[in-house]
Amino acid sequence: MTMPGDFVEEITEDGVMTLRFSGDLCIAVIADLPERLRDYDAEVKKLDLSGVGYIDTVGAWLIHRTARDTGAEIVGADNQAERLIAAVSTADQPADVRLEPPNPVIRILNEVGESTIVAFTTLAGLVGFFGSVITATGSLIMHPGRIRWNAVIQRFDVVGVRALGIIGLMSFLIGLVIAQQGAVQLRQFGAEVFTVNLVGRLTFRELGILMTAIMVAGRSGSAFAAQIGTMKLTEEIDAMRTIGVSPVEALVLPRFFAAVFMLPLLGFYASIVAIIGGGLLSWVELDIPPATFFARIREVVPITDVYVGLVKAPVFGAIIAICGCYQGMQVKGNAEEVGKRTTAAVVQAIFLVIVLDAFFAMFFSWIGWN
Repeated sequence: MTMPGDFVEEITEDGVMTLRFSGDLCIAVIADLPERLRDYDAEVKKLDLSGVGYIDTVGAWLIHRTARDTGAEIVGADNQAERLIAAVSTADQPADVRLEPPNPVIRILNEVGESTIVAFTTLAGLVGFFGSVITATGSLIMHPGRIRWNAVIQRFDVVGVRALGIIGLMSFLIGLVIAQQGAVQLRQFGAEVFTVNLVGRLTFRELGILMTAIMVAGRSGSAFAAQIGTMKLTEEIDAMRTIGVSPVEALVLPRFFAAVFMLPLLGFYASIVAIIGGGLLSWVELDIPPATFFARIREVVPITDVYVGLVKAPVFGAIIAICGCYQGMQVKGNAEEVGKRTTAAVVQAIFLVIVLDAFFAMFFSWIGWN
């Protein structure tokens, strides 16, 4: 029968204060014994365990802590109690850990090296994923009956039609800002009329499509990664492979087609709205009538500027779709991974869009489309 652990005070013949324990010192029946021992403040020289029956690690720790705090000697323990008390005493020793501060140069080099490896690994993964998309596209061209038109039209609606409002507002405000800042600077030289040139060429050639691509990357690229990542986490993609459905054809290609085909339309739309915003400010601030403004736009903006924006747009759309879908496919482990991959998709898409825009600028300058 299990007896609750207890203790009594006892003074031996030689005048030594002793705590004599009895019963079982185990977690099941230890009750309030730890609190009573912690509050015990009399001077104790010995802890007598000769009357203790069963003892577990909790009881051993209790005896060890009491002996450590009071400086008392443990006597009367059997072999099992001695082993347990010795074990908990060893575990209670402070670890001798000496942490030397890392060399800052070595730490920086390690971080740069790790980031470089991750960057090249991700780039290789994106290129490989793009290859699988091209392969799947060729397969659909050979077998057009497998094209999921409902999914494609739905993605066109989500990526394009539902983005008109936010992209239109953003472009209108950008047109206002370009015109206002251009007018302020050019007024110093009496050349306010060239604000029309600035607004027209900058929006059609660069900012219209670039800002649209950044907006689509944040809006649709993140959605691509989150949607596919969630399906990967819930094993829906594995189930699709099991029943013979290609995840690339069913999930990636509709999003890829939507981004590639809708971004030129959104970019051109954004440029037109930015021109309207710039024209409105020029009318209010510079007294340039709308008819004069748009006539001047036709004179100073070469058609090559429109071509530049339309050529860059589908490439940017492909980059956004590839980054979003690729990062979604890499999700594994837990829900936190979905957030990390979504963030990575947006950052990578915007970075690659800006890098490619710089290459396009140098290329078009080289071929004479200035």
